[in-house]
Amino acid sequence: MTQYLHHLGTIAEGFPDPNTALTQPDGLLAIGGCLSVQRLSQAYQNGIFPWYSEGEPLMWWSPSERAIIDLQHFHASKSLRKSAKRLRPRITINTCFADVIASCKEQRMYTEGTWITDAMQYAYIKAHQEGLAHSVEVWVDDQLAGGLYGIMQSRVFCGESMFHRVTDCSKLAMWALVEFLKQHNAAFIDCQLMNPYLCQLGATALPRHEFLAKLKNNSTQAYDLSFWQKSELENPYGPTLTY
Repeated sequence: MTQYLHHLGTIAEGFPDPNTALTQPDGLLAIGGCLSVQRLSQAYQNGIFPWYSEGEPLMWWSPSERAIIDLQHFHASKSLRKSAKRLRPRITINTCFADVIASCKEQRMYTEGTWITDAMQYAYIKAHQEGLAHSVEVWVDDQLAGGLYGIMQSRVFCGESMFHRVTDCSKLAMWALVEFLKQHNAAFIDCQLMNPYLCQLGATALPRHEFLAKLKNNSTQAYDLSFWQKSELENPYGPTLTY
């Protein structure tokens, strides 16, 4: 299939075939469009996500390899289990989405820079208000110590970013998310791009065509998302770990 850079048209025209994404830079599919909730929903349904920096045009990606965490293959190391018992965190769902995305943005701003532009921040808060985007929060001594956010509209959670203010608290957020999704018969977590951090948690990389087939297979069935209510989780790490 011919690879070329697309200029997005109207939302009604949709996205081009992800398999036409460029090989250099890997996965760049299209530019333009907007960050409306409808456009974001359409993108994630097709295995596409926005990623760009302040001052750049809006860019949409579908990389040739996709990192995922199969819920049954998540790896909670001994050190992570020790951290959970030592920190005794409280885990909440959708209680302070705006604080989570702001914290993700701030953490990266002062390290490698951030793709969470002001427009992205606003767009995902809007998506949260409309029930498309969700957050997991980790609290230690009643302070927000870590968390993550992402998009979910089928049995697949599409992770966007995470942060920690206390060591291991982003991993604790991911572990809690995995257990939460297991309880509700979800399929897997899309982590977008592989890195050593995700490898430690049991992530694997799939070729684009396998990822898209897996996404489609888990998006065609009716799925009730009403469990994404503002709440605090009891036994967030399952019956095998209590504190």
